[in-house]
Amino acid sequence: MGGGIDQGADGAIYTGDVVHKRARPKRHSLRYRVFSMLVDLDRLDAMDEKLRLFSLNRFNLVSLYLKDFGAHDGSSVSTFIRRKAQAAGLGERVARIRMLAYPRMFGFAFNPLTVYYLDDAAGQTIMLVYEVRNTFGEHHFYQAVVDGLGEDITHSAAKAFYVSPFNAVEGTYRFSIRPPAEKVFMGITLSTGEGGVLTAYFEGEHRSLSDWMLLKLTLAYPFMTAKVVMGIHWEAMLLWLKGVPLTLKLRRQLRANRAASR
Repeated sequence: MGGGIDQGADGAIYTGDVVHKRARPKRHSLRYRVFSMLVDLDRLDAMDEKLRLFSLNRFNLVSLYLKDFGAHDGSSVSTFIRRKAQAAGLGERVARIRMLAYPRMFGFAFNPLTVYYLDDAAGQTIMLVYEVRNTFGEHHFYQAVVDGLGEDITHSAAKAFYVSPFNAVEGTYRFSIRPPAEKVFMGITLSTGEGGVLTAYFEGEHRSLSDWMLLKLTLAYPFMTAKVVMGIHWEAMLLWLKGVPLTLKLRRQLRANRAASR
């Protein structure tokens, strides 16, 4: 988890599998191939200048738009996340913020989960922030201060945001994180008083960030970002066909989401 503050300063690509496993009320699983981009939020302009096939806030083969993250108004995402660190009492210790997310491909992306790794000057991850989005255009942030050192980070948080029509806003998330190095891992398990409901995780391998790699991955996964949204709806239909009941309090939960984000 350490290795110095300049480790991966120019960003990186992580290729791997996203896996979802539902335990109840019906067993269901999915696995699909994706890649995520790891960026230093304070070096985005340098990336924009260095790469031809990547652009910041402009259309390109691969791009990132600041309005897709943080405050979602186009302002600095780094500043937004640093305010959260300041409120948690870590503002002076944060030397770097890395963001792991799906980039836009051909101008489109949907990120169900964006992870922010807040590192100190020694390269240790001292805080994690998770930005969760649903297909209704809403987002919510979970966060945790990291205690101690070591490769693996685990912590819990009460579920406070509507994501799936098959799960009510109840239960507890358990996060299992291995910050980016040669590999990256992030896993989430949702449990209620009746036991585990589902587990989702992404495990990826490091690839250098270059124009050649962006072109190669675009050719390999040309519709990846659109596939994320289509996959969500396709899997929802399969669950419905299996007889998994829809949450009846959907409208009320969406109103609660909007009230909580104000």
